[in-house]
Amino acid sequence: MLNSSNLPGTPSLDQLKIFLTVVDSGSFVGAGRLLGRATSAISYGIANLELQLGVLLFDRNATRKPKLTEAGKALLAEARSVSLSVDTLRARIKGLLQGLETEVSLAVEVLFSTERLVDALRAFEAQFPTVTLRLHIEALGGVSELVQTGRAGIGISGPLHGNYADITAIQVGTLDLIPVAAPQHPMAHGGKPRDHVQLVLSDRSKLTEGQDFGVLGLKTWRLGDLGSKYALLLAGVGWGNMPEPMVRADIRAGRLIQLKLPEWDGGVLPFHAIHRTDAPPGPAASWLIERFVSQARR
Repeated sequence: MLNSSNLPGTPSLDQLKIFLTVVDSGSFVGAGRLLGRATSAISYGIANLELQLGVLLFDRNATRKPKLTEAGKALLAEARSVSLSVDTLRARIKGLLQGLETEVSLAVEVLFSTERLVDALRAFEAQFPTVTLRLHIEALGGVSELVQTGRAGIGISGPLHGNYADITAIQVGTLDLIPVAAPQHPMAHGGKPRDHVQLVLSDRSKLTEGQDFGVLGLKTWRLGDLGSKYALLLAGVGWGNMPEPMVRADIRAGRLIQLKLPEWDGGVLPFHAIHRTDAPPGPAASWLIERFVSQARR
């Protein structure tokens, strides 16, 4: 007899596991095989679960294979959610016992390759499903500032200017920066850098405040966002330096022109994975740094 109380009982995790295994395998026999139990034990577990909840979960008479009732269908998603939450909890506790971080905070230079970042984070998610990631995108000295102040545990930074005795740095590759302008811009037809507006990324940190990198123009527009700079370049508003991979397709399509400047024809921007020397990264953060290192090797 099913539970006649107005309030359902509390099912055990084992009962929910049996329920989900029956649904996934399609039969009591299949569930018993997967769980290493007798079919009678599976049937008994389902009967007890139905008694606890006060509803029938399977229609055993409609077909040889157990068919979910409307109540069973309604409870299936909730049962999966509970099971997944418990699995996540157990995995997180296992990670804590092994010294795994609960969260990794990563700061990345805005000029760093989006393709490389996505590759690393996709692999990170698969490798450490229980670890939360906090991502900061900053320009120039902003990455170093976040790491130094402890707001980010690790960073992918461009050139390290000044004294960083408290920072450990590991090289993770380079990036080509090239000067570009739209084909309708005067710089694409021999114009002088000093005569036209140069679009320059603005540094929001105090560490490198006032320092300019690759700035030739006497007229500059300071932008805090690489996407805005890119849009303005395509529109023919100013000229500026851009990551070569980001504008490669535009140059091929004629939307941008790579400039040949006697003063500066581009440069190589080195990248480093950094962390505070007195706060070494844990297992997950170390794995992420190694992923960036292996990308550079490839």
